[in-house]
Amino acid sequence: MTPTLLGVGGFPAALTAVSAASIVIGFACAVGLAVDVGHRPQPMRVMSVVWPLTALFGGVPWTAFYYRWARAPRRGSKGPESTHPRIVAVAISTSHCGAGCALADLVVEWLVFAVPALAVAGGLGLIFDQRIFASWVLDFVAAFLIGIAFQYAAIAPSRGIRGWAAWKAAIRADAASIAAWQIGMYGAMAIAQFAVFGVLFGGQASVASPEFWFAMQWAMIIGFLTAFPVNALLIRRGTKEAM
Repeated sequence: MTPTLLGVGGFPAALTAVSAASIVIGFACAVGLAVDVGHRPQPMRVMSVVWPLTALFGGVPWTAFYYRWARAPRRGSKGPESTHPRIVAVAISTSHCGAGCALADLVVEWLVFAVPALAVAGGLGLIFDQRIFASWVLDFVAAFLIGIAFQYAAIAPSRGIRGWAAWKAAIRADAASIAAWQIGMYGAMAIAQFAVFGVLFGGQASVASPEFWFAMQWAMIIGFLTAFPVNALLIRRGTKEAM
């Protein structure tokens, strides 16, 4: 049975206003961090991409975290060497993992919305009868590929390795973390789409609705929480380097 997809006008005006405001705040924070890292490039270059991406869902709290713990000196100047408490290092590593997941979900969800036939590649009609599940399959594949690429960009320069050796190290360091993030995120989105939107409003939020991306922002934060202990364990074992 095809679920009802609720777009603009399908939810209470107050919820739409709150959702839209949250999205605007996240976007504004992302733009602000993109400008700031342009003037203050991160020592690990991939983190200059990570921070704006995480601000899309983390908004003000992630922006405040960046300014407190991760802001680099201005381009051309040299600041003092900084060391982070273990919990901060784990949070930065987890955010690095989540940035790939955020980018993948953003791209894939809009692609499937624009070209519904792409959902067939995720199993629609063969394994699933709802597009939401097929989209999640594609989201996971894209998140894994982008996440591993982000980890490669961190590992290759820091360890001085390239090629397959670096790719293997990246997979070993981030595969479990990406899986933990996606599990938490999917669980939160399932609750939002089926238990909240479905029960209270009679349908699922369309990708074109502010409510969908508002729910995604919260789902990403849940993903951060489920991936955090996995990253802590990987760092403690030396499988993943603290950032």
